[in-house]
Amino acid sequence: MTSTRVLSVGTDGSRESADAADWAAREALRRRLPLRLVHADTGGPAERTAPPPPDVDLPARSLLDRVALHLSYAYPELDIVARRRTAPPVAALLETAAVSESLVLGSRGFTGYSGFLVGSVALAVTARSLHPVVLVRAGGIPQDERTTDGDGYRPVVVGVDVTAPADEVLSYAFEAAALRGAPLHALHAWTLPPLRGNTPGDALPGDAARRETLRRRSLTEALRPWRTKYRDVPVVERLVYGQPGHHLLKASTDASLTVIGRRAESTHLGCTAHSVVHHVTSPVAVVPHT
Repeated sequence: MTSTRVLSVGTDGSRESADAADWAAREALRRRLPLRLVHADTGGPAERTAPPPPDVDLPARSLLDRVALHLSYAYPELDIVARRRTAPPVAALLETAAVSESLVLGSRGFTGYSGFLVGSVALAVTARSLHPVVLVRAGGIPQDERTTDGDGYRPVVVGVDVTAPADEVLSYAFEAAALRGAPLHALHAWTLPPLRGNTPGDALPGDAARRETLRRRSLTEALRPWRTKYRDVPVVERLVYGQPGHHLLKASTDASLTVIGRRAESTHLGCTAHSVVHHVTSPVAVVPHT
């Protein structure tokens, strides 16, 4: 299915979906896209292109009307469409994602080191969508995206696999950084293969420096065409030793957005993606790639 020029967000009346809708509204404005609010239930199909008149009693309005009304007051220049879908949530959201540039979903906030918890619906949609899905934790506020002085955006962080760099992931990350006027931190984590004796291909202690040099060159080469296309985006190349999930978690604490990829042909998240979507504190964009 071909993507249409719209950004969508799932809403179910929860705090996390309300915060996701607010983030999606700001992102839609950045991308100059209309915003589609989607709610799946068992009622009849309904669609509105504008919120109801303000003299209607608030408790009597539908969930979608209330969210649309709130966003129309907060972002009066935003084009909002509210739609109720008569389908199970996962199916409805996957159908919505298929005709959207991106789908935004909320995740419950957690106190402490755990970051946030992704519900079963959001996890299933993220693992199967053929278009990007952005997960937004509850409790996030617009100021979280900004630098301490408030004059700019925090970096966009992208995880890069230099052994198989994905154009879809890098394109999304560079565009997100360009829209925000933010720097892009491109992070690649690597480790040495385990030593098992003198088997050909096993790493030897003196091999680490050579492998690190090769990885650094590969990272630079993977980013080169995107640096050329997005000349105004400052890029920081970060080569780190260790597990990618751990380093992406650390990097996300100072990020406005974290971007990772997943194989489009798979219906499950890999170990790194699973760790990132459950634990990082910034919004996370999961971008499918071939």
